[in-house]
Amino acid sequence: MGFDHDQLVAFAQKWGLLYFLALSAGVAIYALWPSNRKRFDRAKHSVLDKDDRPDGARHGKR
Repeated sequence: MGFDHDQLVAFAQKWGLLYFLALSAGVAIYALWPSNRKRFDRAKHSVLDKDDRPDGARHGKR
């Protein structure tokens, strides 16, 4: 007994939505977990270091 197109579409819509919601909840839990705060704060501040300025700002010129 095989699946026809309508059954496959219904399966994909139902379980795809549940998969997407579960994955989104997992990402949100990971991002908001208290022990990950240091990691995310370090990443936030490491994007712009002291040396990451335009050339004129480095030498006091504008």
